[in-house]
Amino acid sequence: MTHESTRRTVLLATGATGAAVFVAACGGGGDGSSSGESPAGTKSAARGGGRLAATDEIPVGGGKVFADRKVVVTQPEAGEFKAFSAICTHQRCLVSSVSDGMIDCPCHGSRFRVSDGSVVNGPATQPLPAERITVEGDSIRLA
Repeated sequence: MTHESTRRTVLLATGATGAAVFVAACGGGGDGSSSGESPAGTKSAARGGGRLAATDEIPVGGGKVFADRKVVVTQPEAGEFKAFSAICTHQRCLVSSVSDGMIDCPCHGSRFRVSDGSVVNGPATQPLPAERITVEGDSIRLA
């Protein structure tokens, strides 16, 4: 009879010290997705503080998804720019589009407001987390 190891079996076999290491290795993302920082505290190459767009690339009442940076930038009112994580809070799909004042997730139909990232349509129940940007002149940068 073959015995497949489950996570529970591995945890029981390794004891408390092994379990702590195992949990730490599996925990909280570690990819800097919410802060743009690597574990060492430096900006990651994927998220960095580089230029995202020119202000005229972001339509008023709409926005633009930057899939490679996992961020969506919106302009709810003329001259007001916001940024949110482009990762849907439902099942971590990448949002795909921004139109009619809404950020849309293609996976299950969740919709979020461009003004504050709040949920308009589920199944998501949590808003998109805000991201920090800076606007200097006509340039939008991820902070």
